[in-house]
Amino acid sequence: MSNKTAVVVLSDPSTGTDEALGRVFDALAAAWEYAQDGEALVLFQGTGTRWPAVLADPAHPAHELYQAVKEQVATVASSGCTTVFGASKGIESEGIKQIGQNQAPGTPGVASFRELEKDGYRILTF
Repeated sequence: MSNKTAVVVLSDPSTGTDEALGRVFDALAAAWEYAQDGEALVLFQGTGTRWPAVLADPAHPAHELYQAVKEQVATVASSGCTTVFGASKGIESEGIKQIGQNQAPGTPGVASFRELEKDGYRILTF
């Protein structure tokens, strides 16, 4: 089994629900855990690209976990999703690399799950 894990965050922080918070919290916790003895990657995709700006706030309940994950785990965001969901400012201010290998029609490129699989990542979605 691969020792590489991509954790994909799809939940939307703008809903303000416990479910959205629970998803991002569990995604970050999973990425942190997998990074302890392997390679982990956090991919902010879809409305999940809005999370970095929210998690950067020191008062946010998942801020400390987010900071710990950022120190150990590569974080990236889907370029097309960042644009479509108005998250460019937050992604850029957090220094998160944007990727867009999937040149889906009508997009500037979105993150490719197929490329992650080719690179040997197991994919978990939250």
